[in-house]
Amino acid sequence: MADLPSAPVDTKAEDLKELVRTLENRVRALEHKISGEDKKTVSDGMRLILIGPPGAGKGTQAPRIKEKYCVCHLATGDMLRAQVARKTPLGKEAKKIMDQGGLVSDDIMLNMIRNELTTNSECQNGFILDGFPRTVAQAKGLDDMLVEEKKPLKHAIQLEIDDGLLVSRITGRLIHPASGRTYHKVFSPPKAEGKDDVTGEPLIQRTDDNADTLKKRLATYHSQTSPVVAYYQDKGIWSGIDASQEPGLVWKNILGVFGDAKGQQSGGVLGKLGLR
Repeated sequence: MADLPSAPVDTKAEDLKELVRTLENRVRALEHKISGEDKKTVSDGMRLILIGPPGAGKGTQAPRIKEKYCVCHLATGDMLRAQVARKTPLGKEAKKIMDQGGLVSDDIMLNMIRNELTTNSECQNGFILDGFPRTVAQAKGLDDMLVEEKKPLKHAIQLEIDDGLLVSRITGRLIHPASGRTYHKVFSPPKAEGKDDVTGEPLIQRTDDNADTLKKRLATYHSQTSPVVAYYQDKGIWSGIDASQEPGLVWKNILGVFGDAKGQQSGGVLGKLGLR
């Protein structure tokens, strides 16, 4: 009796298929750029916000979207810290407000986003916005700015998960400060304990990654997010994803939102090999 295929083999096959799909998308983007064609691709509509509580998996899924569709990932917290560190005019203005214990204004945040969209070459094919907006007023301001830039929002994807499941995720989370790459002691450990897979630099655990602080953060998240979710539901661009699933299934659900669950056109490499 023949042995049944092992799970690792299936996983490797899926990884190879995903790699081929990513390469196909990149080839198409280059072909369109070289030929000057105005054909629409999935990435042309890849202008989205990613909504989710701490530990829902935004740090896992956003890099995959960025890699597959060649778009930029704008994590507003990281953007703000980078502007302050570089001592840009916006950064200096924000630092002055923060040093006085105030909250950075919506105008400053919107201008930071606008600056990235116009100066960051990675944003040419689209963007993932993470951490903003957090209020309906911010959402309306963002919409107005994006319409002015002729880059209206296409998707608002919410990673939904029960609060109880987040505690084990958050308390085991490890972060590489320089890049923002995230790991988990149990679910997604680094190759070498306590070290970033890419640079080998030490990983840290955020001081607020504990159960008590998490409950407070979740209460704030829910009170802020519910009206924003309702706003995007009314606009018809909201999609909810069950983030309690394993990351591979979450990823497939996200691809489904983009209409790309099986990759792009069937005439690609996978289609020719009969693997779609």
